[in-house]
Amino acid sequence: MKNEATKPASFNFLQQQARFDDFVELYNNDRPHQALGMKYPGEIYTPSVREYRAPDEPEYPFHDRTVRVTQCGRICIGRRKINLSAVFAGQTVGIREVSDQIWLVSFMDFDLGFFDQDEDRVEPAPNPFLPKVLPMSPV
Repeated sequence: MKNEATKPASFNFLQQQARFDDFVELYNNDRPHQALGMKYPGEIYTPSVREYRAPDEPEYPFHDRTVRVTQCGRICIGRRKINLSAVFAGQTVGIREVSDQIWLVSFMDFDLGFFDQDEDRVEPAPNPFLPKVLPMSPV
């Protein structure tokens, strides 16, 4: 797709989208695929019988409040704008004051990091996925 629809790039977004749409049409309906027994993907595709249901909003019963992350990746509390990450844009996170003027930011079951009264960014929490290394004991 990259070679067919992006090189060279189109002049604007509308032209680029038209090239993507043309590629998808060609790929799914105009070009047979050997892996599909020389059939077209559009010919054998069947939609799922299950209807998509969006997941429930996460709940944070042990946090002081919940906040929706802005599209630019910030947590807005009053006039403060605390940078988190655009990865969480549109998601709800929980905020809990863990010490005087220090707040913990969590997403679902994961603690993301902390911010305080002075910092307008979330500093990462220790990575829970790193292996636990015990200190060496003297022999």
